[in-house]
Amino acid sequence: MTKTFTYDDVVRYLYSETTENENDQIVEALALDDDLMNFYIDSLEIKSQMNKIVRNPTDRTIGQVLRYSQQFSPKRPTALSC
Repeated sequence: MTKTFTYDDVVRYLYSETTENENDQIVEALALDDDLMNFYIDSLEIKSQMNKIVRNPTDRTIGQVLRYSQQFSPKRPTALSC
């Protein structure tokens, strides 16, 4: 039986969230399906561009975080909420 792979499967493959067996099957599916291969290539490019995005917090935001963190004593463990 031949498994049909979706774009979601390709994204999982792109982010190494698939098993070795799935990897082999997806690679084969990419070789046989032009639409899937085009989606994979486009997704690779988007991932590459997203990895280049750098976000820096403003000085105001950094100050707010530091002021907030100073409310807590380093000797007292912070309670974790579940």
